[in-house]
Amino acid sequence: MTALFTLDPDAVTTIRADDKPAILRSLATRFAQVYDLAEAHVLERIEERERLGSTGFGRGVAIPHARIEGLARPVAVFFRLATPVAFDAADGLPVDLVFGLLSPDQAGAAHLHALAAISRMMRDERMHQALLEAPGPEALYGLLCNVIDRDAA
Repeated sequence: MTALFTLDPDAVTTIRADDKPAILRSLATRFAQVYDLAEAHVLERIEERERLGSTGFGRGVAIPHARIEGLARPVAVFFRLATPVAFDAADGLPVDLVFGLLSPDQAGAAHLHALAAISRMMRDERMHQALLEAPGPEALYGLLCNVIDRDAA
């Protein structure tokens, strides 16, 4: 079995952001740079989804996501925030981990499976702590890939 989504090493980093809109803009920029997508269109789709309800699902994690035309398979971006940011999460807590997901427009089941896999990974308290304590982007990527590869097996 293959991974449910692609996570490029360049899509994993720590960022500094002042607010939720800045996080969403940073996500759109990173998706555009790493996966060769139109930044404005990505931002539009992520913001459109966010208007339906916050993707901050609690415990310091947000999973902004959207479906977008022109993708062959789901792709992801992961940010650890330098300082927690309010994100209108269900539990009211600020977020410090942001896992962005874009899926092909017609990938209903694939999108839901990828979201579920990310959600499971982010709910794991040991994983959450390891991501917060990782020394840099390479370590973050390694932690994420270990779980992604394990879940795909």
